[in-house]
Amino acid sequence: MTAKRSASAKKRRGRLARYWELYLLFLPVFIWYIIYCYLPMGGLVIAFKNFTPLKGVFGSNWVGMANFIKIFSAPSFLTAVKNTVIISLLNLAIVFPIPILFAILLNELSGRHFKKLVQTVSYLPHFISWSVAASLVYMLLAPSTGAINNLIAALGGEAKNFLGTSRYFRTILISSSIWKGMGWSAIVYLAAITGVDEQLYEAAYIDGATRLKRIWHITLPGISSTISVLLILQVGSLLSTNFDQIFALANSTVMDVAETIDYYIYRVGLQTSNSFSVATASGMVKSVIGLILVTAANWGSKKIDEGEGIW
Repeated sequence: MTAKRSASAKKRRGRLARYWELYLLFLPVFIWYIIYCYLPMGGLVIAFKNFTPLKGVFGSNWVGMANFIKIFSAPSFLTAVKNTVIISLLNLAIVFPIPILFAILLNELSGRHFKKLVQTVSYLPHFISWSVAASLVYMLLAPSTGAINNLIAALGGEAKNFLGTSRYFRTILISSSIWKGMGWSAIVYLAAITGVDEQLYEAAYIDGATRLKRIWHITLPGISSTISVLLILQVGSLLSTNFDQIFALANSTVMDVAETIDYYIYRVGLQTSNSFSVATASGMVKSVIGLILVTAANWGSKKIDEGEGIW
């Protein structure tokens, strides 16, 4: 056993000596993760205390599981969990596949310049902040001056307050997510498609395969590993909806369908009661569930996709 450990340590040292430039490049990222991602985990102890800023983390009274009991008995938290799951499942079912389809369609375009133009225009919204994007949405859907309501009025219909009506809010949320992220997300799939062997397409064309069959039997299997990894990461963040988007678009009239766990943490921890302990407990519950989901998704991916996963 000692000889085996010695050989393993020698192998690690040899790898470090051989690739020291790459490890040096990785060092700033490693330090950043330690400082901003791992060291703050010590603050999770707040979830088990009645934290007050004046007493500090270690001076605050220990309350055990009281904060967790409080959040699970609060109807507003359970509503936030339900909204988060619904919005995340909609993202998983609608928003996630669209960049794959868009990347495949872009790859099938024959005009080089037109293809570049479409790709450039499609990923530009990614660089717009959600505050600006929300302003554009408000301008488009405003009850009296919005372009959509003006069109409805011109056709003889009645203008509607889309952003103030609960049944429209999730549709607006998903639509704006597609518009803002579709082009940028498609870049990853386009890169994966370029790695597919062109000889496979040529052989399939000679054998008489249609374009649709080439996509189904060559393109999709060729990028399946990329899809699997991104799907695992998406499942792992199932309870982490886009807080910036919801914060910018939501209002008090749609909170019954708009308030997610992240917004609940913000509201309870900062906006209303300043209950940092309850907010921390809520975030901890979300993180634990996310870890379970990503582990389960990785295990399922390995079973389905012949060992492909993120670890």
